Amino acid sequence: MAKDYAERASWVIKEAEGALAAANYAICVRRSQEALELSAKAALRRLAIEYPREHDVSEALEAAADRLPDDVRRQLEEIKALSAELARIRGPALYGYEAEGVPASEAFTRDYAARTLDRVKPIVNLLVRFASES
Repeated sequence: MAKDYAERASWVIKEAEGALAAANYAICVRRSQEALELSAKAALRRLAIEYPREHDVSEALEAAADRLPDDVRRQLEEIKALSAELARIRGPALYGYEAEGVPASEAFTRDYAARTLDRVKPIVNLLVRFASES
């Protein structure tokens, strides 16, 4: 399961890159969130930890910190911050801010999408590497 999640996380981060290149900033943000979530859950699966059925699994990662490799532990605060931030906006990244009448295509800037992808990609790669180890 961990390897499958990791492979899908790698695929989804490529979709985020493609969305950024195509100027689809909302989809870039959404796919970045999905890649981070999948890779975090892959790491938890690698440790045989049942993750919560939520989009933000940062608390589960924190609880397992002593079982994570040093390079992941060093990034744990960033992982937790990103996971919480992106879990909050995953809905708007797909649907927009409906109450305000702002479609997803207008809700995110290129700068925000690029920064998000730049922050998420190395963490996804790190978690994927760990989850893929035998």
